[in-house]
Amino acid sequence: MNSELATELQGTGLMTYPFSALHGQAGLQLALLLIAVDPRIGGVLIEGARGTAKTTSARALAEILPEGAFVNLPLGASEEHLAGSLDLDIVLQQGKSSFRPGLLARAHRGVLYVDEINLLADMLVDLLLDVCSSGMNRVERDGVSHQHAAEIVLVGTMNPEEGELRPQLLDRFGLFVNADASISMDMRQRIVRSRMAFDDDPVAFNLHYADQQQKRIAQLVSARQSLSQIVFTDDDYARVARKCHEAQVDGVRADLVMLRASRAMAALKGRLHITDEDIDAVADMVLAHRRKGGAEASGNSCESDTIDDAAQAGSSGQSTADKSASGGPAESRESGASQESQSRSSDDSGSSEGAGSSESANSSKDSNSMAEASSSVDEDAQWGAMPAQAVATRQVAWPAVQNGAPNGKKS
Repeated sequence: MNSELATELQGTGLMTYPFSALHGQAGLQLALLLIAVDPRIGGVLIEGARGTAKTTSARALAEILPEGAFVNLPLGASEEHLAGSLDLDIVLQQGKSSFRPGLLARAHRGVLYVDEINLLADMLVDLLLDVCSSGMNRVERDGVSHQHAAEIVLVGTMNPEEGELRPQLLDRFGLFVNADASISMDMRQRIVRSRMAFDDDPVAFNLHYADQQQKRIAQLVSARQSLSQIVFTDDDYARVARKCHEAQVDGVRADLVMLRASRAMAALKGRLHITDEDIDAVADMVLAHRRKGGAEASGNSCESDTIDDAAQAGSSGQSTADKSASGGPAESRESGASQESQSRSSDDSGSSEGAGSSESANSSKDSNSMAEASSSVDEDAQWGAMPAQAVATRQVAWPAVQNGAPNGKKS
């Protein structure tokens, strides 16, 4: 492969590990795709240990967004650095007020990534979530009154061993995913083979996945365009309300997020109506960090096969649902265990914990098996044999997210 082609690919940003080459963590990948379709879902909070592809996945997602912006928010950032502030240079030189954009402006229609968000100042987390839900950044300070669009895909990670988010902030994250560090031996080899191939020749590796990347981009663009055409029915409202009521969540934020997420799921599958399966697939991502301790978790369907089928065929297809239970933050899990131990006898509690442990182990195995089956690329392929031509990944217009409130129709 000649140096000119390598230079061209580097210039187009194709040196990032491609989203289509990610293996495992099907729930994480689905959550990222959902907030890419509708950023007003409210971002995704990822809890997990180091080495579970959290940062790699977020960077890979940015590459399939047309603008491709990936902005990393450092823990030491100030409010002015994040939101923007008065441009003192223009004030001193020209004697007039002017706004200096911050990181939120740079991240517009891209990914804003916050590693260890549980260590970030609460005030900044609150600001991030306000902007994420509204799509606008409003600044009123230092004689400056300014607002600008900030449709950000917010991705935050946290390690509960290093501190917890306040419950009020935790509830404001749209989706929650627990990045499972346990993977099968076969999946471990698959991940390592892909990473080694990428590190050895990132240009050829990206060329190998270029067609799949282009299909994924087309899928996201089509899904965004169809959002406004998907109408919630009375049955959709009822099913969502029932799930949130059973989870004993406070307020109605969970209901709103679940409706938006299920609509994004339907759009990803190329449909103009929401099914019960769409709602079930996103329910645990929405409720995991909001569910009260006494409420029981339902199985979470992560239908990555169906999403891949929609990207390739433009319509929904039959899929095998990956039933995996996703746990909430450590604080919620500990609270739940405490309440259960008070309301049940010690014998019943012991039986319940044993059954839950077995079910979680089986669910993890099913998730890994499904993720392996959903990938159609042979990791032993000879990367150098791929066609030596670059495929542009950002040549399609990116439609704006509809700001209309959810509307329903009578059945």
